[in-house]
Amino acid sequence: MAGGRPIETPFGSIYATNITPDFETGIGAWSDADFVRAMREGIAPDGSHYYPVFPYTAFTRMRDRDLLDLKAFLLSLPPIRKKNEPNALSPPFSWRSTLALWKVLHFSEGEFEYREDRSEAWNRGGYLVEALAHCAECHTPRTATGGLLVNRTYAGSEEGPEGEFAPNITPDKATGVGAWSASDMIWYLQSGFEPDGDTAQGVMWEVIEQGYQHLSERDLDAIVVYLQTLKPVEQFVGSRSAD
Repeated sequence: MAGGRPIETPFGSIYATNITPDFETGIGAWSDADFVRAMREGIAPDGSHYYPVFPYTAFTRMRDRDLLDLKAFLLSLPPIRKKNEPNALSPPFSWRSTLALWKVLHFSEGEFEYREDRSEAWNRGGYLVEALAHCAECHTPRTATGGLLVNRTYAGSEEGPEGEFAPNITPDKATGVGAWSASDMIWYLQSGFEPDGDTAQGVMWEVIEQGYQHLSERDLDAIVVYLQTLKPVEQFVGSRSAD
């Protein structure tokens, strides 16, 4: 959690920051309000804007209680003194002030809205997929300005994390996971094994190893319930789309 991992983007490299409780180089001095504002609005304690490689665009949908529980967990970790790496971006992308305009174009603040016409499992799954797991951030293609291409949500991206391909996770039977059974999807999230015997690779394997495999059966089932109700969309193929 001490940061330093480079995140490659078409605009340059951005380095993950120290989120250990070190008071000088981490988040140890942050108040609850600082943490919630960062996660929900993408704004640092000093008032500057965060780059959206920090997926506050999804975390904004989290409930306050869960945000504060997450902060409590992070502050329970051993503090590590490690200064953050400077980002390798050129103007105008290095100008954080331009992110205010980016947010006008691509960011909507607000918690995940529960729907009375849907089951408890669907609502739980939607909350996990859209907020905590931020699946769209990797599995959705982006516009020329780096926003999510909303009419192709979850249809896959050729420019996923660290340049990896992120597949279609909509129920499209030809190019997505429409042919997968619920048990196929749960087993994949637990083990990384696909129905054909292939395995998850790269960042997705890290996500399974460090995240999904630790979820309860109830939460895994909820994720599957939600994903199976998405609109089927054909796999996105091509370079970065124009706005």
